[in-house]
Amino acid sequence: MPGVMNGIRVIDFGQYIAGPLAAMMLADQGADVVRVDPPGGPRLQTPANATWNRGKRSIVLDLKRETDRQTAQQLVRNADVVIENFRPGVMERLGLGSTAMLPTNPRLIYCSIPGFASDDPRAGVAAWEGVVAAATDTYRPSKLGGSDQPVYTAIPIASSFAAFLATNSIVAALIARERDGLGQRVEVPLFDAMFVAFGGLASRVSGGNPLQQRFRPGVGVFQCADGRWVFFHPANPRFMDFLVDGLGCQDWREAGLLDLARLQAEPALAAELQSRMEALFASSSAQEWEDRFNDLGLPLSICRTAAEWIENGHARASGTVVEVADPEYGGMKQPGTPVRLYGADAGRPSPRRPLDADRPKIIAEMISSVSSSSIEQTTGRGESTAPPLAGFRVLDLTQVLAGPTAGRTLAEFGAEVIKINDPKQDILTHSDVNRGKHTILLDLDTPAGLEVFWRLVDDADVMMQNFRLGTAERLGIGYEQVRARKPNIVYTSVSAYGYDGPWGSRRGYETMGQATSGLQERFGGDGPPVTQPFAVNDYGTGLMGALATLMGLFHRARTGEGQHVAAALTYTSTIFESPYFNSYQGKVWDEPRGQQALGAGPLQRLYRAANGWFFLGAEARDLPDLGKVTGLEGIEQLSGEQLASFLEERLATEPAAVWTQRLNAAGAGAHELTPASQLVDDPWVVAHGLSLTRADAEGRTVTTIGPPARLSRTPVVAGRAVPPPGADAPAILTAIGMRDRLDELVGRGVIALPRVPVV
Repeated sequence: MPGVMNGIRVIDFGQYIAGPLAAMMLADQGADVVRVDPPGGPRLQTPANATWNRGKRSIVLDLKRETDRQTAQQLVRNADVVIENFRPGVMERLGLGSTAMLPTNPRLIYCSIPGFASDDPRAGVAAWEGVVAAATDTYRPSKLGGSDQPVYTAIPIASSFAAFLATNSIVAALIARERDGLGQRVEVPLFDAMFVAFGGLASRVSGGNPLQQRFRPGVGVFQCADGRWVFFHPANPRFMDFLVDGLGCQDWREAGLLDLARLQAEPALAAELQSRMEALFASSSAQEWEDRFNDLGLPLSICRTAAEWIENGHARASGTVVEVADPEYGGMKQPGTPVRLYGADAGRPSPRRPLDADRPKIIAEMISSVSSSSIEQTTGRGESTAPPLAGFRVLDLTQVLAGPTAGRTLAEFGAEVIKINDPKQDILTHSDVNRGKHTILLDLDTPAGLEVFWRLVDDADVMMQNFRLGTAERLGIGYEQVRARKPNIVYTSVSAYGYDGPWGSRRGYETMGQATSGLQERFGGDGPPVTQPFAVNDYGTGLMGALATLMGLFHRARTGEGQHVAAALTYTSTIFESPYFNSYQGKVWDEPRGQQALGAGPLQRLYRAANGWFFLGAEARDLPDLGKVTGLEGIEQLSGEQLASFLEERLATEPAAVWTQRLNAAGAGAHELTPASQLVDDPWVVAHGLSLTRADAEGRTVTTIGPPARLSRTPVVAGRAVPPPGADAPAILTAIGMRDRLDELVGRGVIALPRVPVV
């Protein structure tokens, strides 16, 4: 199958979600992924394996047997990439760890995705998804209020973010290998990756949190005449003008209901606006409102179920949902690939192979390659310890969260990122997502602004934008226009629904992606739809935008060719649902849902201890060992509701810390719920750079997250605390030979000098 990763061989030892998902994203883009399973197949038996293992070849090896270990070692010696997500130390004990394998294959990228890092005190804990989620503030009390009970989300946020970040790191390490021919070890723990997921919640400026949402009139879910819900997000104040003028509600303006300052200062006026919005939506059906609002250019989506989204016309036309012929389930609809590359080598998902189906060919290839050691393939160009993207320049024209997160991720891998903002617009989440970038306020609506832009393009490797479809072309900076000036540019587009398909021109934000794909409906359950605990769509799509860019750069390093690459909020929100998002004959949608959910079963759920809540992660085979835990005697005889009732009663008798210690010692996984505000001050977190507290250029104390990925030879960089917007204009103009025009451009309003961001 073609794809930008064609020719890259990956050995996938991963189990459960994170490892297989990371390998799947490489397989989707053409990598030759050899899936290694134990006898009996994947540890997690689920229809989702048809998604996570698609496009891979299959071999079964019992790594407890010497002969099979030797086979696995030979596979690794001739691979480009290894992916595993066992607890730290497991692969080393099997003779398959990075310490043993890298000397035999110096070109190898060895990627580990454990629950907790190899040097984390919790490295030996059974890091089930829920255990890591509890450790990272995922299970918060209901957003609907009235209870301190935490809420379980069925979305595997930690595994997904770790897989996204691991895939980014692998491709970045491959780019570094193109430079000097050498591989390295990569580690992306689930716990560490979650700092990207909650991002802004961990940010503070001089004692306050600058990333709290500003008051915006009309934001939220609204019930329509047919009983269905929609989500409307007037992210820009002018959208309320569109609404009032387009729907003939001019009296709203006359009543002051569009006056943001008054709405913030007068609760009664804000309540009046809310009442009118509710009455408006109650007058027509959800579908009517979705059609009318989007025709007006307003961001609104029906809160669909995942089952509806999987059959949606745009989802199918845009490739957000694809159909493959699975060997077990037949025709199966699955999430499409979460990144798009539009060059000649664009990849496409293909079905998984039956278990062990490729053993003969894999063994034959292994035997034929025994005499060709990977050591002989090193280039001898000299080892480089510079970050993978050192020497690359990125122009980042994106706004809000998703696009800027992509730019920040590239900066962490060493790229010089120039953040270009419109001096006429607010700048949101500046300290969080623009860390490590250079900043200029440049008006691209002016000929002089475009002159500066084109001079920057001449020295750029990447341009990133997240305009509505057609806007970049109107400005004269669409892909074909930029490509005409810079043929090998990697041009990255980040959008709401993807530019392909009938909704390509629709506006949308974090909440739109969650609403339309089923995330909100699942989390809300039988009540109003509810957004996931964090801005997972924005931050996740940022990582996908970075991944698309890295794949484009890797392709360019091998061929000299640039191309257009893309990510979208709905691509990402759909892949977040990968454990459940499939449709086949006999499919049942039965995952946990709603604001009363506590878990996926008695051994994977939240429990109230004597002084608070914690998460228990275990499986049925752990019951005999749990029966030896003080206070849980007799548990091995129970199952189902009896088991849940037993645990509820017993676990309420001791403090959470007592139970987590006992349960972890017994081989299960357990963790108390830990808020993000506490995590950012944790000494281990601070020492490992996951939380950064520094003074910015204005003398304020700024706390943000740091880069979670660990690359052993070409480490990531946190970059400086971001200066005020526009502060780097003199240096940027100097670099392109236009410093002498700064005063003129400032005087004409083409460039603005520093000002304090809104948030």
